[in-house]
Amino acid sequence: MRTVRDDEGQTFLLVKRSSESSLVRDPETGSERYLPNDELTIDTEASPLVTAAGAVPVSVRRLLAAAPDDQALGLLVELADRGPLAVRTLVGAYDLCESDLHGLLAECRAAGLIDEARVGGERGYDATKTTRKAVSYLRDD
Repeated sequence: MRTVRDDEGQTFLLVKRSSESSLVRDPETGSERYLPNDELTIDTEASPLVTAAGAVPVSVRRLLAAAPDDQALGLLVELADRGPLAVRTLVGAYDLCESDLHGLLAECRAAGLIDEARVGGERGYDATKTTRKAVSYLRDD
């Protein structure tokens, strides 16, 4: 499979090529259609897998990359739903030891998915707009 572009610059995945036309798939919609070969240019710089991943919003890709397991994903969902939350609340509410929680918080913060926040005068964390958008997308709200 290869990445191709049409004359208007739209990106497709090349599914099958014949002598006069090619079957291409739109990575955003998954729809397939035939286009004349003379309207297509092979993009040698773009990986077809990266092109396919481009159909998923950036916010969702970032969330998925930063959440290695369901616990991390659950923490992000909780902050998106209930945040901002004080660190003391997080430690008391979930079955994570303090060091594991702080490790998850640090990874999520480094990924730009949470921000530090003040909650009732205490240090806490809140989901970023990117995280809220990704969670909403995943829920299909």
